[in-house]
Amino acid sequence: MNASRRTFLKGTAALGAFNIIPAKTLWGAGAPSNQLTRALIGFGSIAGSENHLAFKGSRLIGLCDPDRTHVANGLDKARKAGWGKIKAYANFVELLADKDVDIVHICTPPHWHGVQSVMAARAGKDIWCEKPMTRTVGEGKRVMEYVKAKKRMFRLNTWFRFKDVFYGFGTPVKPIRQVVENNLVSNPGEPIRCVFGAGQGFNWKFFWSGLVNARPQKIPETFDWDMWLGPAPWKPYNKHRTHGTFRGYWDYDGGGLGDMAQHYLDPVQYLLCKDETSPVRVDYEGPKQHPESVGRFDRITLTYADGTEVILDGNETLKNEPFLRGTKGVVYPKQKGGKTFRMTDASGKELDVEGILRDLPQPAPQQTDFMDSVRNRKTFCLNETNGFRSCTMFNIAIAAERLGRGFAFDPVTLHAKDDPAADRFLYQSMREPWAGEFNKD
Repeated sequence: MNASRRTFLKGTAALGAFNIIPAKTLWGAGAPSNQLTRALIGFGSIAGSENHLAFKGSRLIGLCDPDRTHVANGLDKARKAGWGKIKAYANFVELLADKDVDIVHICTPPHWHGVQSVMAARAGKDIWCEKPMTRTVGEGKRVMEYVKAKKRMFRLNTWFRFKDVFYGFGTPVKPIRQVVENNLVSNPGEPIRCVFGAGQGFNWKFFWSGLVNARPQKIPETFDWDMWLGPAPWKPYNKHRTHGTFRGYWDYDGGGLGDMAQHYLDPVQYLLCKDETSPVRVDYEGPKQHPESVGRFDRITLTYADGTEVILDGNETLKNEPFLRGTKGVVYPKQKGGKTFRMTDASGKELDVEGILRDLPQPAPQQTDFMDSVRNRKTFCLNETNGFRSCTMFNIAIAAERLGRGFAFDPVTLHAKDDPAADRFLYQSMREPWAGEFNKD
């Protein structure tokens, strides 16, 4: 038994010895120390961002990573960021067993997100998880159901549905939802066509591609390769599979879709008012994919029950198409020098967007402060439920990409319809002992 597995089993026993309930949950804001605490699982490049290491809304007390050089770098950066001397945990199981940690930030590669979210919820932690939420529909379904059952607060780390300017539109997403919600693009029940690609201001980052025949290399002495792989299939170590280039391998992520689709599609799900459902079909056009290494795609089309389409344009054949097109109106990104997105009616007449928005009912307010969510048990605006639905959009797209064809999908049962081959990509197995940890109550 190797060191990482011995440590895991010891940590698992510790987790089972008690139920961890944060002091703030028991005693509220009037507690002797009412500042929430947090720790980072994984310390690659994203962990150093303003939403993780540098976030000042709660107190950072520790971090862990299977690469000891990353741990040393994290401790140094934490000190320079003003957090002083923080803990370095041997692994994430030890971190989860620390009753002083209220919130865990999951900053690991996506193949870990499902397991670590479930184990964090079981340990009584609230969860701030990097995107994508999970690699597969099955993992996302489990996280959604388990987080709810354990009554934990969950935040997915993409933010365009509630703040910041949406790629090239000169505005946050809220005004675009305002237009859709008030039926200026289509009448209720009528479809909308949404196109995503370079022509609309979205980069699919096809440079995320793995090596086709990655040769085995010597594992660095500072790196626990078995722990880094975790639930993923065992493969010989090659540096290109790890750290800054892991996105190019299906075992750990999904290339440009895994990297960017939750940033892109979660706001689209919100502005199309589709938070409660998923597409009923996905279609794929493009080259055959390598079984291990991610390639590019030409076009992926996601179709909803009402006929609404979300089209991912990879080969730029739709570069001149508008972002949204319906029976009543068309929405374009802003023009150079413009202040906000453009809109025309069905005849092509340019509309006064700012004037229209002043007179329209506003979308419902959103809960956008995750620390308030944790303190007062208010569901965050991007949570385990709607985050799962937006993750499902590109998880079924990735399955179609890997299959090389489309398939029908049931948004209620969350399975491919009469298509076992597609379902094998939507519900994938894991290595032990992580499969057991993921599936136990």
